[in-house]
Amino acid sequence: MTDPTSLAQRLEAVERDNQRLRRLSLSLIAITAVLAGLAIALMFVASRYGLPGSTAQIVAAHQFVMRDSDGKVRGLWGTDEKGAARLVLQDGAGHPRMRLSLLADGSAGFALVDSAGHNRAVFAMLPDEAISLALADGNGKTRSVMGLAPDGSSSLMFTDRTGAARASMSVDSRGVGTVNASDRGQSAMVPDISEDSNPADTSGN
Repeated sequence: MTDPTSLAQRLEAVERDNQRLRRLSLSLIAITAVLAGLAIALMFVASRYGLPGSTAQIVAAHQFVMRDSDGKVRGLWGTDEKGAARLVLQDGAGHPRMRLSLLADGSAGFALVDSAGHNRAVFAMLPDEAISLALADGNGKTRSVMGLAPDGSSSLMFTDRTGAARASMSVDSRGVGTVNASDRGQSAMVPDISEDSNPADTSGN
């Protein structure tokens, strides 16, 4: 027959073991929860800021959006379906003020934009590597153009408010210079640097 005293002692020992196992299980659960929380926090920080003390070698995206401390969009940098790459910087009111474009055909342009959305200055290079600098007034009308052609000829033209050429200077590829001036205006090809049409498509449309 089993001794009641011995049986009671065994039950107490088993109960103590169970209590130790429960405490150990709770400790393991707590440690696991802390480690899981740290892992989640590390993944969040890494996804937003990168791993501490490291720099990503490659960051790939179709578009990047820059926001200020108030959450307003201040810049856009990306590519479109036509293969053009553009960088647009906006003021605090959300108006584009600077545009940098590179088209798929190699045309490149840089535009300064006023608060009304008019391109006021455009510096462009076309696929044939002709270079031009055009300046416009507050109405978006081109008023002066400086250009350098692939053959080495250069020109400088000034227009009135209607877009009629009033004066021009040029030097052809042979080095022969020409100066023209007119009070009535002359018919001339003046590049349009308005928001919807300009040599390097800096409108971002």
